[in-house]
Amino acid sequence: MIEANRRTLISGALAGAATVTLVKPSAIFAADAPYQLPLRMLHPELRAAVPLMQKFSAGRGAMSRATLAQARRDMAPKGLFAQTVLPDVPFEKRVIPVGKGQPDVAIYIINAKAGGNRPAILHTHGGGYVAGMAESSIRSLQEICKELDCIAVTVDYRLAPETSYKGSIEDNYAGLKWLYKNAASLGANPDNIAVMGESAGGGHAAILAITARDRGEVPLVFQCLIYPMLDDRTGSSVKKPPFVGTLIWTPESNRFGWESFLGQKPGLPHAPVAAVPARNPNLKGLPPAFIGVGTLDLFCDEDIEYGKRLTDVGVMTEMVVVPGAFHGFDFMALLMKAPLGVWFQKTKMNALRRGFGMAETI
Repeated sequence: MIEANRRTLISGALAGAATVTLVKPSAIFAADAPYQLPLRMLHPELRAAVPLMQKFSAGRGAMSRATLAQARRDMAPKGLFAQTVLPDVPFEKRVIPVGKGQPDVAIYIINAKAGGNRPAILHTHGGGYVAGMAESSIRSLQEICKELDCIAVTVDYRLAPETSYKGSIEDNYAGLKWLYKNAASLGANPDNIAVMGESAGGGHAAILAITARDRGEVPLVFQCLIYPMLDDRTGSSVKKPPFVGTLIWTPESNRFGWESFLGQKPGLPHAPVAAVPARNPNLKGLPPAFIGVGTLDLFCDEDIEYGKRLTDVGVMTEMVVVPGAFHGFDFMALLMKAPLGVWFQKTKMNALRRGFGMAETI
């Protein structure tokens, strides 16, 4: 159930949609240069979201040290987009050891039922590597677990810039190993585990798939990457057309996120391969993948290129590129009950079904 403040935003957005002709990026997480995105470039079902995004981002700029605290408050479980949890899908919080001199990390376990042999998802949340909390993903994971009869574990990994990529990678890997080792008590099949994430969480999921392959301790059957954040060069050394990355997540925000995560300027000739999936020269032996992204998303090109590279080395990969869709479009479309959101959610769920060896739904 959507909280009242979100219902108010939606009703205001829909009421004003007919009067919107241009999207000003200064009102929606300021872009690097003045540019007005013609509304015709947006998917027809997403155009009504423009006033909603303008209301949400009023007074906010691109992600930076100055705006980080506000962004974290907005993305908190009781922030602007708070959701109530489902009463019939159990979840619990646990704190588990990370090891190697690292502090413990909190995880949330969704839909655990002892005695089963069900598929499992290790989830990592989004937030540009610098924001977001695992708790905010409980409701969406409850819905997935209920539909697929699976369990999920989402990791409250440490955020940048307070912690670099080395810490968050170990947090997420600890969550994956814990899920694998405790599968029996959770009612999960340790040989049927997928990783999944959105935005920076999709980047973390891709990193985790590579890390699991390299360490050889936990087998994975699938990686579900929703507009994943994969390449530090995007928006820094690699420039994009002005209409790409105008909405929600901009080149300026991307530079801040990557610099915070890497501990160095993004887009340099050399970057830590362990932290940047797009720079990893070896993608062989990774699990099958689903990648979904919109054409107006800053990550569109890097996601398509990553999917192509996976395919080129024999990794079965499904790419879904949605015309006129911006970063986070699926959440916004579902919020407005637009058919596009329902279609994309169904497409993603069927990809997970195939990854788990389950029958698809029509």
